[in-house]
Amino acid sequence: MKTLFHHEHGGARAGKERAEGREVLDFSVNISPLFPPIGELSFDDMQPRHYPSIDGRGVRRFYAEKFELNPASVLPLNGAIEGIYLIPRALRIRRLLLLSPSFYDYERAGRVAGAEISYIHLERENRFRLPGIEELATALAEADAFFAANPNNPTGTKLPPEIVMALASRFPEKWFIVDEAFIQFTAAFPDNSLMGKVHALKNVIVIHSLTKFYALPGLRLGAVVAHPEIIRHLLDYKEPWTVNSAAESVALRLLQCNGFDRELRELIFSERTRVAAALSEIEGLHLYGGRANFFLAQWQRGVSLDELLEYLRSIGIHVRDCRNFAGLEVNYFRFAIMLPEENNRLLAAIRGAAGLNREH
Repeated sequence: MKTLFHHEHGGARAGKERAEGREVLDFSVNISPLFPPIGELSFDDMQPRHYPSIDGRGVRRFYAEKFELNPASVLPLNGAIEGIYLIPRALRIRRLLLLSPSFYDYERAGRVAGAEISYIHLERENRFRLPGIEELATALAEADAFFAANPNNPTGTKLPPEIVMALASRFPEKWFIVDEAFIQFTAAFPDNSLMGKVHALKNVIVIHSLTKFYALPGLRLGAVVAHPEIIRHLLDYKEPWTVNSAAESVALRLLQCNGFDRELRELIFSERTRVAAALSEIEGLHLYGGRANFFLAQWQRGVSLDELLEYLRSIGIHVRDCRNFAGLEVNYFRFAIMLPEENNRLLAAIRGAAGLNREH
């Protein structure tokens, strides 16, 4: 059985090197390369001498206005990770179905809640695509809940909302929990989001994060979006005061950042196309995903992946070694899309490692 303790976060080693005064380009964490124009937070803005709202109402207001949601359908969180652990516990899930490979904390949250875990294995031969609806339905026969991300991290697999809604209608006694942490980076957003559809089916629950798209990992901002009856049930299990005043203040400022979403999406769409085209020229490097702001890659050149990673680190570049994901043990790594000049450095470094370093 796997340990319940966390692996070191992808950006931890890069953070240590920064603390030592070394310049680091960190492609290992999938957050926006742009920062929203929220201005500076003062001591008064953070209101440390006063309690925040007990229910995170500033975050609720952001979700209600930004995504045109019923406020009663929004449960503010201290980052999406709070919801990932809250839901299996509150719903008393005992048999949890997951995609594999996927984000480890879905499995850990299920085990902490006492659930047995089963998997739908995404296959390299199928480019890690989701299997057909009947295969999903067969797997669901032995599960109480299906927990997956759209798109999936680290494979970039898409989870079409029509598939989730069809299965949720077919199995009303089962839960369908979808993590949409990266959904705003996809070209199909908002049409591919389930946030606006949860009123139709009580057994569909969305977890959303502001961490990735708005580059705010230190503030821990997110929400569960579900039918109001489910939100009320989750509140019976959720700890109070988990959303701090600084997070509430920033959430309200994000509502004023007109144009940021469009600018960021245009940058990501343009750069991921350019990066994919450049890396497609390197024989022995295979890319997967690319629907959000990251790629999964498999390295099959003459040098080992360990040698590649060490070479990149030696020149101040970090990517995410994915060999601790089940099914990705053979030379897989993940990297985020960053600013053009930063992406150029990564491209040049990989070409150098492949013996193909040249102007592009």
